[in-house]
Amino acid sequence: MEHDKSRDPGIIIAAFRGGSGKTILSIGITAAWRNKGKSVIPFKKGPDYIDAGWLSLAAGRPCYNLDSFLCTREQVFRSYTSRVSKNSIAVIEGNRGLYDGIDVEGTTSTAEIAKLVNVPVILCIDCTKTTRTMAAAVLGCIHFDRKVSIKGAILNRVAGTRHENICRKSIEHHCGIPVIGAVPKLKKHDFPERHMGLVPTHEHQWAIASVNAAAKIAESHIDLDTLEQIAKEPLPAKATLKIQNTKHQIQNTKYKIRIGILKDPAFQFYYPDNIEALVAAGAETVFVSPLKDNTLPLVDALYIGGGFPETHARELAGNTSFREQIRSMAENGLPIYAECGGLMYLGKKLIIEDQSYPMTGVLPIIFGISKKPQGHGYTISVVDKENPYFTIGTELKGHEFRYSKVLEWEGKNSDMVFCTKRGTGFANNRDGICYKNVLASYTHLHALGTPQWAEAMVRNAMTYNKKRQLP
Repeated sequence: MEHDKSRDPGIIIAAFRGGSGKTILSIGITAAWRNKGKSVIPFKKGPDYIDAGWLSLAAGRPCYNLDSFLCTREQVFRSYTSRVSKNSIAVIEGNRGLYDGIDVEGTTSTAEIAKLVNVPVILCIDCTKTTRTMAAAVLGCIHFDRKVSIKGAILNRVAGTRHENICRKSIEHHCGIPVIGAVPKLKKHDFPERHMGLVPTHEHQWAIASVNAAAKIAESHIDLDTLEQIAKEPLPAKATLKIQNTKHQIQNTKYKIRIGILKDPAFQFYYPDNIEALVAAGAETVFVSPLKDNTLPLVDALYIGGGFPETHARELAGNTSFREQIRSMAENGLPIYAECGGLMYLGKKLIIEDQSYPMTGVLPIIFGISKKPQGHGYTISVVDKENPYFTIGTELKGHEFRYSKVLEWEGKNSDMVFCTKRGTGFANNRDGICYKNVLASYTHLHALGTPQWAEAMVRNAMTYNKKRQLP
């Protein structure tokens, strides 16, 4: 069998299901290797922002999402291969179970990413209240798709030495792969899963301490040298994808285009690819915080990503000058693109436990907060009405995850320019509220999968810039 000896070092941390502990292991391994002076390139499989934020903190560099629903296989492959090298080690954190996807073929699964970029899988196994049965489960994963290279396992939540020994021996004997680590049940929860999975790193000063604690666990309980050997071993060669150059770029004008980006603990859900796409399209990005800054700097467009405005509602409401300036500029034609939390900020009010917090008032919406997710998962929308950003007929693939809900909506269906084919959307199977040069949606887009987005942002910014330059 021909082997790929030229592949760059890397691993995928996968599991049988969500909640098995792969996030903590991925963060710990990333931080531990970084502590040893290695260049670690982090990736997150799927659309998740929060895990990516933790991995970015652990690696000391941006974490990129690999998502074969939001992007094509070619785009995912290019994203991965353009960032790794022989002098680095890639750590990809999977999501859900190894073979879980949106269809019976598992086309969007972690396993498919492993095959696409040709890296070995390390299974994170939750050993709670089980022993030898885990060997059967591992063996099932190995035989389920022989093209997936499962090369090792890490036991998690083991109850003691005897528990570890029987799990280890069972897996190594029946499955023929090494157990390269065994993490005990943690007595002190420095990083409970609720925080790792649902709270951004920006929110807490203990984030760095939590990453350091995860690194110590990896250093104490995982054979990092063997893991590195697995990351570098040749694997069976895969068919090479034919990558076409589909780079989209707008030629800049004599005017300097500046796009403002609201980025702070209230708004921090941004794919690095999206920021880079704006720069590649000819824009200068300017980061600003509605929590700290009193005014918006001179910009030609504004991008407001997702986040948790509800946890900072008092501060956002209290910055009256900033809110009023955004509303005024929106009325005067400033291009604004907003996603999820950004949509909430553009509304009239945010109601939390009977307390009302005024937002910018650009859009006639009052939002509330639910204890359960109101929209969760991949989305597909088709643009069916005129707007400044996308042509009619464009299909947009995205992702939504929100606890906010619409309490009052003074607009009408014709104000929304997206027809939602998959997902919850804003209301009545629609999304994408358009007002003047403002477009706000519950859907998060990925710039690699939707290259028209960055083009539209810069195009609208240029138009606004030229109008502003007129005497």
